[in-house]
Amino acid sequence: MTTERVEEKVRETLNAVALDRVRAPANLVEQVVRRRSRRRFSQAAGAAVAVAAISVGAVFGFGGGGTGHDRPVRPAASPATAPEGWEPWQSSSPGASERGCLVDGSALYCGGSEYDAAKIDANTGKRLWTVEVNREGDGIDHPFAVRDGVVYAYRNHTAENAPNGDYAGGTDLMAVDADNGEVLWKVEMPQDDRTAQAAMLIDGAVLANTPSVRTMSALDPLTGKEKWRHTWDKGTVCQRAVLSGVPYLACLPDVEKPDATDVLRLDPATGSATKIATLPGGQQLMGTTGDRMVLIAAQGGGGKELRLTTVSGSGERVSHPYRTVGAPATSEVIGDRLISVSWQGKASAYSLTTGKTLWTRPVGVELPSQETMPSLPSPVVSAGQGVVYFLSPTGDLSGLDLRTGEQVWRDHVDLGKARPPFGGSPQLLLYEDALVARNGSTIVSLLPRTGG
Repeated sequence: MTTERVEEKVRETLNAVALDRVRAPANLVEQVVRRRSRRRFSQAAGAAVAVAAISVGAVFGFGGGGTGHDRPVRPAASPATAPEGWEPWQSSSPGASERGCLVDGSALYCGGSEYDAAKIDANTGKRLWTVEVNREGDGIDHPFAVRDGVVYAYRNHTAENAPNGDYAGGTDLMAVDADNGEVLWKVEMPQDDRTAQAAMLIDGAVLANTPSVRTMSALDPLTGKEKWRHTWDKGTVCQRAVLSGVPYLACLPDVEKPDATDVLRLDPATGSATKIATLPGGQQLMGTTGDRMVLIAAQGGGGKELRLTTVSGSGERVSHPYRTVGAPATSEVIGDRLISVSWQGKASAYSLTTGKTLWTRPVGVELPSQETMPSLPSPVVSAGQGVVYFLSPTGDLSGLDLRTGEQVWRDHVDLGKARPPFGGSPQLLLYEDALVARNGSTIVSLLPRTGG
C-alpha cells in the first residue's frame, strides 16, 4: 500500500468511524497526516498500526465534550506542599511553548513556533535559554526527554526548499546541553515522525528510528554515534516501548487485520532480539505501567468489546475484558490504572491488575460541547497526594481522590481563549505537588490546596 493510499484510507476511516456514537474529530484527520504533508503516518506506523490506532482511538475518544458537575469538596489524604523556591506564576512566552512542554527537575523544556527547545524555570516561569527553529516550528512535537544534563528534541533538517520549490526539509534528532542550550549533536531521521515512537531513552543510549523506517538504532547519548541497530522485515511494523531501560518491540504484519502480534526484547547493549510473547490479533500499544507493557485489541468485528493485555519484561501476560463507561473523550495509562473521561463528563478508573472499574464519578470540569472538539489534556496523578487532576481547555481544574473518585479540589485559571489542538494541545503537568497548566503560549503554575 502506497503512502498516499494509506493517508487517503486514514482520512476516510477517521471521517467515517463512529463507535459508541463517538466520531473522530475533523482536525484529527490532519493531525495524523500533517506537518505540511511531510510526516508520513504510514512510515511511522504502517497500515496495520494505523488501522489499530484508528479503531482504538475511536473507542477511547479524542478531544473533549459533555458537561461538568459540581460535587462537595472534602479534604484529600495528604496536603500539597510547594517545591522549594517555588511561587505561583503565570507567563506568556510567544514562540516558546505552543508545541508543548515536559517537566524535569526544576525546569520546563518546551517547544514553540520560534524555538525548538526552550528552558523555563519551573519555580518562576523565567525563560533561561532557547534553541531557534530551523525555518518553521508549527509541529505538535516538543523536547521529549532529559537525562544526565542533556535535552533530546527535534528540529528541521534544513531551511531550504527542494528544487521544485516545495519545502521537504526532513527532521533531525538533536541533543542539547541542559545548562546552556548548546546543540551537542544532530542525527538525520528517515522521515518526519516526531511522535513518542520515533525516539526514546534506553540504558546507555537513545533508541531512535534511524537510518531507515524499519530500523531502530541505539545512539551514543553524548555523541550521536551509532552503537547498534535492529531492522525488521519488509511488510512488518513494530511499535516500541521501554521497561526499566530495556527496549521492546510489538511487531505485526502490515495488513488491515493482523492475526498475531509478536513482542520482542532487545538487549540494550547489543541489540540482539528475543521473542518473549505472541498475542492474538493486531495489538495496539497504549503505554507502560511499571515493568509491564499495556496493549489493547478489539474482540470481534464491531470493535466495541476490547481486551486489555499487560506483558511483563519476561513475557508473562495477563488479559482482561474492557468496555468503555460511556462514550469516551480521552484515556490515559497512569500507574496501575487506566483513567478515562467520557463525553458525558464522567471520569473512570480501571484497574489493570484486576480488570475491574474501580469508580466512575463526575470529572468536575465543564467540558465544551462535543461539536467543538478541542483536545482534552491528559490527566496527571500525584501519587503522594493520592489525587488525579484534570484540566479543561477553558481552564477549569478538578482533583479527584484516586481511591474513591470523590472530588477533593476544584479551581479555574485564565489560559486565554480556548484553542484547537492543531499545532499543540493544552497540557496539564506536575512539578512535584505544583500543577502547571498550559494552553498555547500561556503557562500557569499553581499549588492545589487539597488537604490540611
